[in-house]
Amino acid sequence: MDARLRFAVLGPMRIHRGDETVAVHGELRRNLLAVLLLRANSPVPTDTLLEILWRERRNPNTLQRLQVLVHRLRGILDDPNRLSADTGGYRLRVLDGELDSEQFCTLLDRASEYTHDAQRCVELIREAMGLWRATPYEGVDLPDLTVEIQRLSERRLTALEQLYAAELRCGRHATVIEEVSELVGKHPLRERLHDLLITALYQSGRRADALAAYRDARKTLVDELGLEPGPELRRLEKQILDGESITSGPPPTSASAPMQLPHNVSGFVGRVAELARLDRLSTDGEAARICVIVGSGGVGKTALVIRWAHRVMESFPDGQLFIDLQGYSPDQPVAAGDALATLLRTLGVDGSVIPATLPERAALFRTVVARKRMLIVLDNAHGADQVRPLLSGTPSCFVAITSRDTLAGLVVREGAHRIELDPMTADESHSLLSQLLGVRCDAEPEASAELIERCARLPLALRIAAERVRAHSHYRISEFVADLTAEQALDMLDIDGDPQTSVRAVFASSYRHLEPGAAHLFRMLGPHPGYDIDAYAATALVGNGELRTTRRNLEQLVRANLVEESANRRYHVHDLVRAYATELADTTDTATERARALTRLFDYYLQTASNAARLIDALDGTVRTDGRVPVSPTLATHAAALEWLDTERGTIIRAATLSAAIHFRHPADPDESGLGSYVDSFSKALGWYLDLGWHLDDAWVLHTAAAAVAKDRDDPIAHGMALRHLAMLKARKGDRAEALHDMECAAGLLERADDAATQAACAGSLGVMYGHDGRTEEAVHHLRRSVDLYRSIGYRSRTHWPLAHLGNLHLQQGHPDVAETCLHEALAIAEECASLPSQAHVLCGLASLYSERKQFDDALRHGLRAVASARAARIKLLEGLALYHLAAVYRGLGDDELAQRHQDETLVIFQSMHNGR
Repeated sequence: MDARLRFAVLGPMRIHRGDETVAVHGELRRNLLAVLLLRANSPVPTDTLLEILWRERRNPNTLQRLQVLVHRLRGILDDPNRLSADTGGYRLRVLDGELDSEQFCTLLDRASEYTHDAQRCVELIREAMGLWRATPYEGVDLPDLTVEIQRLSERRLTALEQLYAAELRCGRHATVIEEVSELVGKHPLRERLHDLLITALYQSGRRADALAAYRDARKTLVDELGLEPGPELRRLEKQILDGESITSGPPPTSASAPMQLPHNVSGFVGRVAELARLDRLSTDGEAARICVIVGSGGVGKTALVIRWAHRVMESFPDGQLFIDLQGYSPDQPVAAGDALATLLRTLGVDGSVIPATLPERAALFRTVVARKRMLIVLDNAHGADQVRPLLSGTPSCFVAITSRDTLAGLVVREGAHRIELDPMTADESHSLLSQLLGVRCDAEPEASAELIERCARLPLALRIAAERVRAHSHYRISEFVADLTAEQALDMLDIDGDPQTSVRAVFASSYRHLEPGAAHLFRMLGPHPGYDIDAYAATALVGNGELRTTRRNLEQLVRANLVEESANRRYHVHDLVRAYATELADTTDTATERARALTRLFDYYLQTASNAARLIDALDGTVRTDGRVPVSPTLATHAAALEWLDTERGTIIRAATLSAAIHFRHPADPDESGLGSYVDSFSKALGWYLDLGWHLDDAWVLHTAAAAVAKDRDDPIAHGMALRHLAMLKARKGDRAEALHDMECAAGLLERADDAATQAACAGSLGVMYGHDGRTEEAVHHLRRSVDLYRSIGYRSRTHWPLAHLGNLHLQQGHPDVAETCLHEALAIAEECASLPSQAHVLCGLASLYSERKQFDDALRHGLRAVASARAARIKLLEGLALYHLAAVYRGLGDDELAQRHQDETLVIFQSMHNGR
């Protein structure tokens, strides 16, 4: 006989001791057991239990009632020690396999691993369903259980959909019809159930009934939601109308759904009312499913939302989005357009498809998330205008926003609900500190109470303080409080009511315990212009030249909760911590030291960006720096270079704009002399990468700043090259007249300078623009001049670009033999340089040449190579061009179907790029 204790919550709550069922009498006793099981093996604070059970705060009477209730519950357990007092609360110990809801989920998880073994999948799900008796926790009426009940119920429905899909794959079409029909009746808005019923009917030979079921599903969705069926149901109807066979594949999964929630907060206490309100707001089904959580800095807004989001994440099967809007960062808040671009890329939208204007991006975002059940967390918002474009347009999504601003505009206009988060109560603060410091807190009650008040009962301050105490086993809480007093800790508690600096003394205490190397790195993170940083850039900042040492220092900062580590070993500094680091740098390091740190950082970004751009297509050559870059990532391939540039692009653009700002700073700081010139070099190094990758917004910011600085310095070379890139950018955007004017101005500036390389580059660009303008003779002249200038200075590797355009122009003029010579020479050089973009470009010209000569075998060979090279280069502009030429080749071969297919692909790419100007 199995004498184990088992807890059953999938229905009326029961306890089984072996074969005996133990009744849980009394509403309060059932409620207490339910709360403890909900948080099994975790301490539940006494204040939380009092609030849930009696809606009362701690007092001698309620504490005594709770103790009596706990005593009575222990009496029905197999071992009274299962329910133990633990750090200011109570913990119920539950072993593996003793809780039926946990066993239920485990069986379903195992079933999901057998998507290709339908029979085993069916067996596991049927076994799990055998544990389900009725609504979970039936008879227990507690708001705190609502989300868990919904989670389990949703898990059951999803599993039933998976079950019947597996049954269909086993060929049991007719046997599941009755069960699925009953489920459809209970859940008429779940399209997946309609899909399964229609499939089962059709595969059972009941085509008319299947079509009737589709009509019923459509009517229900239109009547109830005002929405047409989704694409899967519509596709299923078409297959049935066309008499196609339908294969029952595995049910759709959310494996590709974004799951961006940060790591769950450990030791979270209190906030019972706020969590319950979020539960209600997320499930009430009204149109305005928007909640703003507002409060001062460090009060725990983000922690609250992350804690809640992890609890309910399964209620949002299409994913959870999370973005830090940097609303109160020392730098500018994230622009709504930039945030939308990030969210759209996360949702699978190619960067080249993202429109240029904010309204278009917002509309595309609303379209992408329409119908999806998603949780969208917008953290650290600055104001309503920043957030408004990021709101979904569908009630299927729930948006949670945190901000220090009240966001009154969203409440008034969008009907958002607002939760105002105050500092924790003294009891909640004590519970948090007890969890963080354990018995040390109980051993020093007076010092603990003083620490709580000096930290203003802010969770962030308490956590940082506790970490400093916990990191040193002999460091008493009273000593820590004394240290805070010695450092004028009142500034932390009340400095002109400024919440941004309310934790300064806590940061100071944390900082003081750092090793010198980590402390220096921490200070230098303040002036760093990016949102995050990797170990290579951090090494450049501090100038120690040792990557291993930098990583060790970063790890120390992570342990001290001063820096957060994210994916791919990148490190993010919270805005409050960054402000403190900047203050430290200003007061600890001299202006010369800070300027040298930025110089090293700019050298690192410039040199690495130049090396990466050279691997992609070094049409303007490599930019060299005066400083030595001791360590940098190994970028040996085109793919590695492109990935690095895509990752660091935002930081480099901000570094360049900082360089421009330093140049125009008045009065000029002599320690910063030289920093203002980097924007020119960044413009030159990134010019072709930004152009080929169609990063037009970033290109405009960079080259505009570079042109302004170069003009102010009266530097004709830098000014001419920046104008050249701006001209190319304007041409991309369709402003050809203005583009040609700027390019001619650029050529004029460069003629003033004795620099053949830049003159050659501009002559080639001017020739291309003349060609587009129909001025063929002038175009040929300038392209030939570009080739001649490059050759005269020994830059043969750069001649492939003007040679390719020259070949295309000769072809237009009716000189195919001359064109072929130019193009083959260009291809040979591009292959020598291993330049995938240039190879794709030249191969397009050769495909066109051989098509006109009716040499379609050669044309097809070059066209296919062009597409392959463009795709390997991951450059949509060239892929569209290559597909266009390949379509023309297939048209010449008489294969209209393939020609049309490639023409359609071309149209999609070019339309998306046009929309994303």
